[in-house]
Parts: sequence; C-alpha cells; structure tokens
Amino acid sequence: MGTDRRRGGPGRGVRMSALLGCSVIVLAGCGAMPVTGDVKAVDASQPGDSQVQVYAVEPREGAAPSEIVDGFLESMTSDDPGFRTTRKYLSASASETWQPSEGTTVLAQAPNRSGPLLHDEERRDSETSYTLTGEKVAAVDAQSSYQPLAPTDYSQMLHLVQEKVADGKIEWRIDIVPDGLVLGQSDFKRLYRSVNKYYFATGRTSGQPTLVADPVYVRTGTDPVTQMSTATQTVRTLLEGPTNWLRPVVDSRFPTGTALRKDVVALAPDDQNVLKVPLNAKADKAGRAACRMMAAQVLFTLRDLTSARVEQVELEGGQGRLCALDADEAAKFSTDNSGSDGPDSQYFIDAKGRVQRLPGAMEGSGTPEVVHGPLGVGTVVMGAVGVARDEQRAAAVSATGQNLYVASLTADGELAPPVVTSAAKKAADRLSAPSWDGRGDLWVADRDPARPRLLRLAEGQGAPQEVRVPGLDGARIEELRLSADGVRIALLLTKNGHTTLKIGRVERRGTDEAPEISVEDLRQAAPQLTDVTAISWSGRSRLVVVGKEAGGVQQVRYVQADGSTPASGASGVLPGVNQVQAVAAADDELLPLMAETEGDGIVKLSPGDNWQTVLEEGTSLVYPG
Repeated sequence: MGTDRRRGGPGRGVRMSALLGCSVIVLAGCGAMPVTGDVKAVDASQPGDSQVQVYAVEPREGAAPSEIVDGFLESMTSDDPGFRTTRKYLSASASETWQPSEGTTVLAQAPNRSGPLLHDEERRDSETSYTLTGEKVAAVDAQSSYQPLAPTDYSQMLHLVQEKVADGKIEWRIDIVPDGLVLGQSDFKRLYRSVNKYYFATGRTSGQPTLVADPVYVRTGTDPVTQMSTATQTVRTLLEGPTNWLRPVVDSRFPTGTALRKDVVALAPDDQNVLKVPLNAKADKAGRAACRMMAAQVLFTLRDLTSARVEQVELEGGQGRLCALDADEAAKFSTDNSGSDGPDSQYFIDAKGRVQRLPGAMEGSGTPEVVHGPLGVGTVVMGAVGVARDEQRAAAVSATGQNLYVASLTADGELAPPVVTSAAKKAADRLSAPSWDGRGDLWVADRDPARPRLLRLAEGQGAPQEVRVPGLDGARIEELRLSADGVRIALLLTKNGHTTLKIGRVERRGTDEAPEISVEDLRQAAPQLTDVTAISWSGRSRLVVVGKEAGGVQQVRYVQADGSTPASGASGVLPGVNQVQAVAAADDELLPLMAETEGDGIVKLSPGDNWQTVLEEGTSLVYPG
C-alpha cells in the first residue's frame, strides 16, 4: 500500500496473530477478537504467516476518503461473512451491485493507493477519486481457475461520493468499484488453497475411463460469500463442471443441473471415514454405473483435502441413497499407478549406450541391470530413453539424435528399423527424448529447422502422425513430457534465445482409423522463469522444473499444472543441487525425485531427506512415462 495505508488508521481492518485454537468472542458491529495473544497491525503484503487473520472493521464516523479506500482494501483480505462489513465502505447502489465472487486479481504486493484525484472546484467537496496500482502476476476467474501472468502494470480507479448513511449523516463512500477482489500475493496464498477436482478423459474408444485432475483455488476455511467449508466449496465447484481450459477434453458423469441440496454448507466424513453427499433431484437421473463414477469423482477430489481421510463416498439424491464407492473400488480410475502395484523402477543409459534398469526406487537399494531385449545389447549406442508405463516396451533415441527405435523389454530379438528418422544436419536439431502417455501412445519432437514436427505413434507403433500445435508463434519444441492421463503435454519452447515452459491440451478427434490430434491453447506454466532447461511430471497435476529467473541462479522447483506455486512451500523451490541437466519424477509423488547433474552423477531426493548420489555415471534417467 501507499504510505497512508502502511501507517494505519482508525478506519482500517485489524490484523491479528493468534494461536490456533484460542478462544474468541464476537464484538457487536466489529470483527471477532481473540481473548489472548498479542495484537499487532501489519501491512497487507506481509508474507507468509498463516496464523495472521484480518478482521473487518466498519468505517468510522467522519472518515476521510483515504481512510475509506484503505478500509475497503483491508476488509477485502478478511473473512468478513458475506462481505457485509466490506460493503459498508460502498455507496448503497455499489453495495448492491458489487460481485466479489467474479474473480480475483493477484498483485505481487498489496495495491498502492495514489490520489486523491480531485474534480473541478465546484464538485471537489462532494466527490473524489483514487487510483490503485501494482504489478499484476495472476488472475483467478469466476470458475476459480488460476492463470499466471508475466508481470504487468495494474491500474484501477475508485470513485467516491458523499452520501447519506443509515443514521442520516453524510459520509464518504465508494460508488464506482470493479467486481471481484484485489489481493497481494501473500494475502491470496493465506486465504486460498489449490485443490484438484476430477473429471473423466474423453476420446477413449476402449479401456477403463481415466480421471483427470482439474486444479482450482477455493477459500481456506469458510467462504465469506457462500458460508461453505473448504470441502463443500470443492464439491460445489466439481458439480459446476470442468474449467473452460480443460472442458474440451474431459466430461463429468453428474447429470446436468446436479447440485448440492440447499443449505448444505459443511461436508465432513463420519467416524467411519464415510462421506455422505446430499444432492438435488437431478442426480436421480444417473444409472448405477454412472453413479459409481460420480462417486469416484468426489472421492478423488476430496481424498487429499479433508483432515480425516475419506474411505468411502455415499451419494444421496432426491429419493434417498443412490450409490456408494470405497477407495479400493475407485482406484481403478486412477492414472498414477500409485500404491504397491505401481512401478518404482527407473531406467537410464549407461556409458556404453545401453538401457539399464534401476529397481527399487523407494528403498534406493536396487543394483543396475541391463534390460532384456535389443535395447540392452548396445547394437546401437543410445542417447535418450522413454519407457511405457506398463514397462513392456521402451523407445530410445540414438546418441546422434537421428533415429528413434521401439523395442520390447521382456523378449529378446533383433533391433527393428527406426520408426522415426530426422534429416537435420546437427545433432542438437534432431529428435528430442521420447515420452509415453497413459494411453500407451509414444510422442517425440523432430527439431529439424527445415521441418520441425511433433509426432505421435499410436500405441508406439505404425506410421508416425504429425500433431498440429497452433500457437507456437515461431517457437521450437526442445523437449516434451506427456501427463499420465494423456490429455496434457508439457513443452519446452525456444524463441529469441530463451526457453520457456508451456502446457497444452491434447485434443483427439476423428476415429481410430483416421485420428485427428492437436495440441491446443498453450499457456504459460512458469512465467517467472526466463529460461527452463528440464521438466518432468510429478503426480496428477504438478511438474518439477529446472530453470532460472531473470538474472538469477539455477533452481529446481515444483509448479502446478495451472502455473501456480504449490502450497507446500513459500516458493516451491527445492533444496539446491549442482548443475542439474535433467530431472525425473514419478506419477506416484512418494517416490524419490531424481536428477542428472554435471559433477555428482545421478542423485535422488526422497521426501523429507537431502539429495543423495545414486549413480556416479549414467544419463537420461527416467521413470516409466
């Protein structure tokens, strides 16, 4: 904020640092105040204290226009129920029309106030204006979908007039205000949290339906507008359907119009970890099979959210119980292969150009072993490898980058001719490392300047199909990684000497015989990094990224698929490690993160541990995928 707001005043909200679980009392006409604990006024942009709470305070009598603006901005960062106190800073008409749920503008710091911008001499005693400025770094739309932005200037005007209030006195009030909230980044992280809601991937003609994570942001604790708990907010946004970006490639099994019953504000599992979800009569249209898929959507959406683990979901419609599904039954819809049946092996290229397997990633005690089949023989020296998620086949690019081979990992035999060949003259302009999606399809980029292409081989065989990528805008694909669900692709794109990370949506049309595949709506995933050198998917909706900020040093960090920073750290940055050239993460987030370094060989980072050397030699280490 500007100087006046940082200094504080009687019209401002009050920020409290209070111990969790302390007793509170409700003061009439004011906010909730803790009985014990220190009280301190702090700037709205103070970073990182999750125990800081802001309590909305009504405008004081005779408050100056600057106090009204500051009080309104501070009140927006509170948990004011229904924003009732916040609206008291607005004129009667603006209070009725202001829509705080229409989205959130996220600034690097709390907004600065400049002004007043006085009107002509005849009107300056009855109206004035202030300008809010800042650096806009993200926006959250009405669907709760987060979009990171390259920092841009933010400027918005607030207009104030003198108006008669309830007690008949004339006071300054804001009569022109934009819809939505304006928050500094630290307040946004304190008030909101990222959750994944789940929908089923479309475009599959066979096989088990697969759930896809759709990240959104919901209010931590009780939402001021709906009075819903975090879990209830999350179910509500699930029922409202997928976000616009993901909608073309997923669908929901909930019948159109399905919603929570009226007055449902707090969903929580019982002492048996069973969550009952009361739905309106629209849900009665679902058959039993569809209902169980609906329950799977709810269970996956809530399983990492509630403090008590949800082991079973029961859906109730207008006529009573519809169906129930437990966690074991829902597991068949997962794409991450997490659990005891999931693969925990890694694969790499040894000094002789052979593909080797490193079993037992969880314990880290496995001894490298040459894989079965022609890729373990070394007939062709390989430089990069990608292993199918079922670990039955692998694809490898020759050390020259010219040829892509596909071979069995379970049967011996001769190495078949390459399935893709690049005609580029330089090795750096030839084939990227390959990647397999959760559908069993193989992807690779040919970086040939004369004919750059993104290629897909259905089930890893047959003629490669060129995939359209609208929106590249002259950038070249350097590296790619497919998500386990097969509907998102992470691309490293080089343009004007910089390599950035973008996420695209994989759209499938046509038939199995004549498929039409394209990557649509590329969006920035790490705009804060001006140069990205390595990427890997890590779980359902998260990536691990190696890169640099402008003028900064290399860092390894987590980034959500929507471009936001995970809540597990202030910045998502992981412990430092020297000169990382590549990273490998698993679909199962409990498995170690692996990195290929320039001086320490291949190292691993297990949850809660430090980096440890695994292999002194080896390149292109990957998990299946």
